[in-house]
Order: sequence, then C-alpha cells, then structure tokens
Amino acid sequence: MTAATQTRFGLVGSGWRGEFFLRLAGLLPERFRATGVVTRTGSRGDAVTARWGVRTFRTTADLLAHERPDFVIVSVPWSVTPDATRELVAAGVPVLAETPPAPDVAGLRSLWSDVGGSGLVQVAEQYLLMPGHAARLEVIRAGVLGEPTSVQLSSTHLYHAVSLIRGLLGVGYDTAEVNARAFVAPLANPLSPDGWSGDATPQQLTTTLATIDFGGRMGLYDFTDNQWWNPLRTRRLVVRGSLGELVDDRVVRLVDPTTPVESALVRRQTGLDLNLEGLDLKHISFDGRVVYRNPFVGSGLSDDDLAVADIMARTGAWAREEGPAPYPLAEACQDHLISLAIEESVRTGQPVVTAEESWAR
Repeated sequence: MTAATQTRFGLVGSGWRGEFFLRLAGLLPERFRATGVVTRTGSRGDAVTARWGVRTFRTTADLLAHERPDFVIVSVPWSVTPDATRELVAAGVPVLAETPPAPDVAGLRSLWSDVGGSGLVQVAEQYLLMPGHAARLEVIRAGVLGEPTSVQLSSTHLYHAVSLIRGLLGVGYDTAEVNARAFVAPLANPLSPDGWSGDATPQQLTTTLATIDFGGRMGLYDFTDNQWWNPLRTRRLVVRGSLGELVDDRVVRLVDPTTPVESALVRRQTGLDLNLEGLDLKHISFDGRVVYRNPFVGSGLSDDDLAVADIMARTGAWAREEGPAPYPLAEACQDHLISLAIEESVRTGQPVVTAEESWAR
C-alpha cells in the first residue's frame, strides 16, 4: 500500500476550534503537519508553541514566508473570517475556512463577490464526512430508498444541519421556503463544553422547529439549546424516499412489489468486550457491502475527529490538484443562507423564501 502524502497546513487563529486541527496533527504526524499558526499577540503565540510545539507568527505574510503550506485554515471569529480569507486569496493561497464563511447574508454576498471566482476557498463543513452520515449517504445514493423526498433531523444546529439535509436530499441551490418557530420548556442541562456542572435543576431552554420546503422535497429541523452536549437529548435522523425509509441505522424498503424488507447499517467497532484489536472503527456495512471504510484506521479517533481529519486530507489533495474540491464556498454560503432564514422566520413569525444567489449560477 502506498503511503499517504503528508498534508501541510497553516492556521490563522488559535481558539478552541483551531486546536482541533493542531491536535489531529499531533495524533497523526505522518498525515498532517502544521507549518505555523498566526496569533494576535506574542504571549498567545508562546502559549501555542509551548502546548503544541508549533512556530507562531503575527501576520499571514510571515507565516507564508516561513514555509508555503498546501493550504491555510482560517479559524477565527465570524466577523474576522471574510477579511482573513480575502487576504489569503489575494496571496494566491488555497483556504479552508471555518463555518460559517461570513456572519450574515450581506457578508456572504460580499465575500462571494470578492473571492468566489478564485476557486481557492473550501469550507470545513465536516458533518457529511462523519462515518454514520457518510454511510447513510452512500446507501441513499445507491438508490436503496428510491428518490429521497424528506429528511427529519434532530442533531446539530443551523448551517451544519442544513448541510446534512441538503446533502442527504441531493438538493443543490434550490430556492427554499422556511417556516420556523421556537418553543421554551424546562430541561436539565448538566453537561457543557466546560464539563459536568453537578446541577440537575431544569433550565428554560429553547427548541427551534423549522420546515424547509425545496419545492417537492422537504427538510424538518429540530434543535434544542446545547443539544450537542446534553445527554438528555438524543440525536435522530429520518430519511424518507419513494421506496423506503431510513431511521438512524435501520432501513426498510421494497425489494419487489409485495416484499418490504428491513436491513441495518452495522459498525465494525473493535476493542469492545474481549476484542483485542484496539479501540477503533474499521468500517460500516449494509447488507454485506462496506459503505464506509475508515481512512485513518488504527488511529482510535472519535467520529467527529475522523470527519475533521478527512476534510483536512481531502483539502490537501484538492490543493495539490490530486483530488476534487471537498466542500466549496458556494455550498457553505447556501447552507448559511438557509440557516439565517430559519433565524429570521423565528424572529418574525413569518415564512422566509430564499432568493437565488450569485453563487448558485
């Protein structure tokens, strides 16, 4: 087997999300190497170097002068992302921007006007690369459900959820009518990014429900505040098609006009019980066919880390002209356009119809 090419990336920003990429470089040094990190201050740079062993710079120009990476990751606050992206594109450098690529509709339009034609910007939208979702997408694309007609998702929020809904339905830049409402109810919230609080007192948390009508195909969005972390709210996914339905890891469909059958997506997860191969996901199969194979087998990474590592590797291959674009800026602009429509519909209590934007042409 030929060894995979090492992907070299620079990083602008040193916050919590940016550290995901540095951590993966530390765990998979044969696959990823950080050429440097741009931080606002020298003191923050010293802290990054001490923790991750990576050289830091105050400007992107200095980062690029030190060593030209395959691409640069922009992982900064929403308001800063567009200008950081513009600066890198002006220097002719491929970019992997964090989600969303701009904070609002005006920002999306302006960013697309400035850099959309460059073909240099990808976005780190990794949810369709998560093992379970990637396996489901493969089953759907194989036509097992017939024509996909609706997706019901209660898992992640806004642009991430829209990416999943659009991807599983196979809709591109179709206009959409969004109807959304928010409801407040008591719910214990014992776990957050800061850890376990030790408090089981119910809090008033908001659940947002939205329908997204793509003109014949439909998405149902359901998200409760802090659902990513709260162990009292599970994740659910339903994909309905003209010949069957997928519910999480179960699939029912017709194999002939009088025979509905049920199958399952099955993970080969080692390291459980008396298995001594080490804790790792090997693959996911469906009816005896592998529909997802771990590209980082042996790493023991979580599903989210596998997806982030996958989009980093795909971006490296794209930047080296060795593979297709993993998630172009136009896709991410469309995701956020619809997520902003969800928020607007909640705020106004009225339906919102998205326009056909310049990135759709």
